[in-house]
Amino acid sequence: MKNLGIIKSLLLVASCFMFLQCTSEYQAIPGQAGIDGIDGIDGIDGIDGVDASAAVCINCHANEYRDPIHVAYYNSGHANGTSWARGESARCARCHNNQGYIDLLSGLFVELDDTGEPVEDAYGNEIPSAHPDGYDVSTAINCTGCHSNHRSFDFENDGNDYALRNIDPINLYIDPAVTLDMTSTADPLGRSNTCINCHQPRNSYAIPSGTGDYIITSRRFGPHHGPQSTMVEGIMGANYVGSVGYPGRGTSTHKTGASCTSCHMGETTDGTDGSHTWEPTLNTCVACHTDMTATQFEDIAMNGTTAFRADYQTLHDMLVVKGYISESGSVLGESGENASSSNPLTVPVSHAQAIWNYKTLEEDQSKGVHNPKYSEALLKNSIEALQD
Repeated sequence: MKNLGIIKSLLLVASCFMFLQCTSEYQAIPGQAGIDGIDGIDGIDGIDGVDASAAVCINCHANEYRDPIHVAYYNSGHANGTSWARGESARCARCHNNQGYIDLLSGLFVELDDTGEPVEDAYGNEIPSAHPDGYDVSTAINCTGCHSNHRSFDFENDGNDYALRNIDPINLYIDPAVTLDMTSTADPLGRSNTCINCHQPRNSYAIPSGTGDYIITSRRFGPHHGPQSTMVEGIMGANYVGSVGYPGRGTSTHKTGASCTSCHMGETTDGTDGSHTWEPTLNTCVACHTDMTATQFEDIAMNGTTAFRADYQTLHDMLVVKGYISESGSVLGESGENASSSNPLTVPVSHAQAIWNYKTLEEDQSKGVHNPKYSEALLKNSIEALQD
């Protein structure tokens, strides 16, 4: 009986192995395919991409394009050591220090006086300054000062902003209620607005006005170095009544049909002018002044027009004779030395206005070219005021 039980168990185990072997070799037979599902909804088309191919970038960023710009820059006044001589000063850094200029555009300037209060200019406006204690190092305005990121890479439709940090209109330092915009037919994008951040009158002194006497306490009285943009616009001189009328604001042809960049960054003749030297070239002038010759250009560039030269010299000589300025143009105090708070110059307001106009034309440095009609009015009316 015991042997029969063992035999039954062996037969059961063997049958299990047979079953496993059969199931391991089983293959399913595919059934009939089901009905296709319904198509999904089409997606919305994406926005076409802007052409930002390497070729577009290389047009400006290749060494062949940039190397001449670097050479031109090093020939410019911006690269000259005197351009950043006072760049450590908290007051001057906004235009004479590369980092100070970047801080200005970033809105980081607030100059404080000794008590910690914001310094105010002659109009009661806060004077912007990057750091109350100034900067440890000053460097020239360079590539990184003016250029940062492109606003758009769609140059065909949006124009090439050359990655300038600012192309927006500017509120003037001397009177923040006045906005200056250098856009024109020659510069529809407003790239010249970069220039007027610094090439505008500083806000240390107000334009003389009113009646009675006016007290000058500095040899540097005047708009200080940068009235080029306001001269082009035809504003910020002392516009008192005289025999010559003043042209309307912004009516100069160099404002309506030209721009800072179109005149000062034209095609170079030999690498020492145009481009990033910012020296005007004859190539630029003849685009409008088709009859201009090299000789005429050099004469105007050095001395201005004949009318300007004569009147400017007359105004200069009258101010020297009266003891108001030195031969070199510094404003003099009562003692005949440079004007200061301890050696002030007290003159009638109309005479202070004549000094302001002379200093404006001197600091503009265009010899009347930026705005010939406005220059003529300032000169002739100032001469008349001193003759009264």
